[in-house]
Amino acid sequence: MEPIRPTPLLTPNSIAVVGATERPGSYGDTVVRNLDEAGFPGEVFCVNPGRDSVHGHPCFPSLTELPGPVDAVVVAVPAAAVNQAIREAIDTGCGGAVVVSAGFGETAAGEHLESELAGLARDAGFPVCGPNGNGVINVAGRAPLWGDSVPAGLEAGAVAMVSQSGNVAVNAIGSRRGIGFHTMVSTGNQAVLDTGDWLGAVAELEGVRSIALFQETDGDGGKLADALALCAEREIGVAVLKVGTSEAGQAAASAHTGAIAGDQKVFRSLIEEAGAAWATDPHELLEIARVMAEPKARPRRYLPPAGDSHEFRSGVAVLTCSGGDSGIAADQAEQAGLDFAELTQDTIERLRLLLPEAATVANPLDYTSLLWFETDRLTEIVETVGSCETVEQMVIFHDHPADLRPEHESEWAVVREALAEGARRSGCPAFLASTLPDLVSEAGRSSLAESGIPVVGGLRAAVQAAAASQRSSRIPSFEAAGRLGLIAGAARAASEDRATDSGADPDGGVWLSEHRAKEILRKAGVAVPNSLTALTPGACLDAAAGLEFPLVLKLSGPTIQHKSELGAVKVGIRDEAELLRHAEDLMSIAGQIHLDRGLSGSPSAEPPVFLVEEMAGPGVEVIVTARSDAVVPSLTVGLGGIWAEQLADSVVIPLPATGPQVLAALRKLKGFPLLSGARGAMRTDLDGLAELASKVGQVLLEYREEDGRRLDLIELNPVVARPDRAIALDALAHLA
Repeated sequence: MEPIRPTPLLTPNSIAVVGATERPGSYGDTVVRNLDEAGFPGEVFCVNPGRDSVHGHPCFPSLTELPGPVDAVVVAVPAAAVNQAIREAIDTGCGGAVVVSAGFGETAAGEHLESELAGLARDAGFPVCGPNGNGVINVAGRAPLWGDSVPAGLEAGAVAMVSQSGNVAVNAIGSRRGIGFHTMVSTGNQAVLDTGDWLGAVAELEGVRSIALFQETDGDGGKLADALALCAEREIGVAVLKVGTSEAGQAAASAHTGAIAGDQKVFRSLIEEAGAAWATDPHELLEIARVMAEPKARPRRYLPPAGDSHEFRSGVAVLTCSGGDSGIAADQAEQAGLDFAELTQDTIERLRLLLPEAATVANPLDYTSLLWFETDRLTEIVETVGSCETVEQMVIFHDHPADLRPEHESEWAVVREALAEGARRSGCPAFLASTLPDLVSEAGRSSLAESGIPVVGGLRAAVQAAAASQRSSRIPSFEAAGRLGLIAGAARAASEDRATDSGADPDGGVWLSEHRAKEILRKAGVAVPNSLTALTPGACLDAAAGLEFPLVLKLSGPTIQHKSELGAVKVGIRDEAELLRHAEDLMSIAGQIHLDRGLSGSPSAEPPVFLVEEMAGPGVEVIVTARSDAVVPSLTVGLGGIWAEQLADSVVIPLPATGPQVLAALRKLKGFPLLSGARGAMRTDLDGLAELASKVGQVLLEYREEDGRRLDLIELNPVVARPDRAIALDALAHLA
């Protein structure tokens, strides 16, 4: 099926408002007033069988009686009447519809109406925004298809926003922070188009340089990955805020949209793979988008001279007049993963000549308040730091309190301009920031924006914006786009498999026995212990003849996922006598497991067998899991054993993933020193571990049974990482 494109709703030349009225406060009145006050240059038709005109616009009984089809229909009638309006819009050849009406899937009573609406639109390939959303605003095109009041004087700019929450969108355009919005989309219940559809369509619009994305649910992973790839290709910055990190957050998202929030770690891994930014609240979301929309503020890259004996660390430089602020910025930067630039010796020497004796040359740099009135020196200090080749970007803190006396107002403005002039002279990408969100001069923000220097409100938001732009700049756009294309393909395949399986597998799938799971993994090149299976204790002795002691003895069967809890595993077996004794002990456990399975209604279940394995020797225990049930298929690698609960330390990588990509992710583990041999720890085969994990992900994506069934979960716990290899000691696998 061809994707449904929302383009007619983003750039309409003609609009019809169904339910148009002059009743103050109603959706039908608000939409028409918004169009009039914005000065929409195209045709506006009103639809209401009870009126001849609305606010001077001609009014028709139905869409079928319009002079011709329109690009966009805004539907503002009670929920029960919406679907008839959608039918008429489709039948008359209109381009698409915005449904601002509520009473659909967000309530139990309206679920059937939303299902009917979705079916109508999808069968016709007809784009619908909503229902239960505020709609779409094309600011530059003066086309507010919007069910809430649009603030007067909304200025056009380069920042777009796609929000699953109408209120977040309303607050964004209503806040006084000087952001020039290009396009605003409130997606509502997303019955037809989700945020991935909108993100991709908005990215194609001329003049969009950054997009703020607010999500309450995961949405379609394939569409989202494709849209992020397009943003990467077009070098459009993306900042994302998603609710659902807590149980309460997931419940709130579900109650609001009628959907369940998905696995946050997998979602975040997809966002970071795209070089997009992760925001923690709406304020950060908008401030990050502000910085990413300004090309002159984006970090440059430091390339050391050929043959340079010391390669300096590149990164951001932070400048303040306060030791306290510089300390807080350093702490926040560490949490955000922001790299600071290492200043070159030449830069350090020049700064020593410019700074007062009380100042220490460092990064973050506290140039002290002693220089507050020495604006020429301030300019030169900023220019010197910005001219340092290792500095990719500068964050310059400057607070401007409100309601200053006139003489102080002038002083603050002069200092701000001196700092900005230093940035301009250096040519280094930079933005100014306040320590608290409200300590920003709107006049100053406006004047600096003209020269490409954004002003961010709040220290934390500034650090997050710097970290986001740094990460984005270090992932080449073509590389991110290519990787995201592969992820999108894997997500679509998993989604298609789930759709196929949903009607054919009412039991929810089956677990594989451990020995069968390991057979699949072994054939794919994943290292597992040498092993043999046996049906009786005596046969265990025959199996042991082909193996080397010490051995491990387990029960293996589809109904056994937690062997330790059942007492179904024995380790460190030294000889045949001990093996036979343990096998006889496990025989009774196997009988009880099979009996319990029969009593539970599955008498034909495969009985457990003995699995006799060689022991692998000591090493660092790691957990490797591949799964396909989240927004995109993913691979999780984390420390196992006693560290699993102590550190909760893991990394998530969208699939497919190569060995080098997994290795790069492993370096982000807090416990990476345990794997890399730090402080006398055993140095493990990191390349082997990364390759093993990569192959597990490949098995998840590619393996199919003869009947077409696929794996949707593989868990190896533990994998033992040793100096010579990495080997999976235990394996769980599930067929969908």
